[in-house]
Amino acid sequence: MSNNILKGKKGIIFGALNDQSIAWKVAEQAHAEGAEFVLTNAPIAMRMGEINNLAAKTGSQIIPADATSEEDLDNLVTQAMEILGGKIDFVLHSIGMSPNVRKGKHYTELNYKFYAQTLDVSAESFHKTIAACYKHDALNEWGSVVALTYIAAQRIFPDYNDMADAKSLLESIARSFGYHYGIKKKVRINTISQSPTVTTAGTGIKGFNEFINFSEQMSPLGNAPAEACADYCISLFSDYTKYVTMQNLFHDGGFSNTGVTQGVIEKFGE
Repeated sequence: MSNNILKGKKGIIFGALNDQSIAWKVAEQAHAEGAEFVLTNAPIAMRMGEINNLAAKTGSQIIPADATSEEDLDNLVTQAMEILGGKIDFVLHSIGMSPNVRKGKHYTELNYKFYAQTLDVSAESFHKTIAACYKHDALNEWGSVVALTYIAAQRIFPDYNDMADAKSLLESIARSFGYHYGIKKKVRINTISQSPTVTTAGTGIKGFNEFINFSEQMSPLGNAPAEACADYCISLFSDYTKYVTMQNLFHDGGFSNTGVTQGVIEKFGE
């Protein structure tokens, strides 16, 4: 049910690949809540995904951009303002990729060229995106920037590999740039630490199916689905959260604060 809480707001949504993507769900919800936005993804993702269907469904335009390229991001931000008719109000960063995970490299034996790519795509791109908005004065006062992260930034999940390091950096960028952008323009910057979610990126991690089942048993409310994460993102884009900034917000059914559950204890007693 729509309440039009984003009516009149404009934004940029990164990372919608297919209808499993959290970014895809965010775009659908933002559209339902009255927002206008442009969609963006890497040129290679344009060929792999179904983003044209989402653009048609939400009446949005697509601007291909490599989020690791400062030139592409400058172009994205300036084009978005032209298309949308002025400054924007929200940005979603939903980007993550690890060549080491894809190639099955163990954390203790990383390929460091791959490692640099992981950090660049999954974290530094967040800094570059915000910096492009800052440089072009693209965000309205009280605008909102949100990135998606995971609890492996704080706790060890062995198969999450170097993505854990990238998420730690991502969360630090939100705090650091949140301070500077907050002082400058009252722009808020936050990360959402989401439950393990069935997406194209998530299912590429070794042991994902086993872990998502474990997480379900460890979360008092169960794993938060992609649609619920989209709702949370929408709330952070809205004026109802104007004073929330520099936070890492857990959206995980209580997993982050649960030591053990009775269900897990009983499994070990079998």
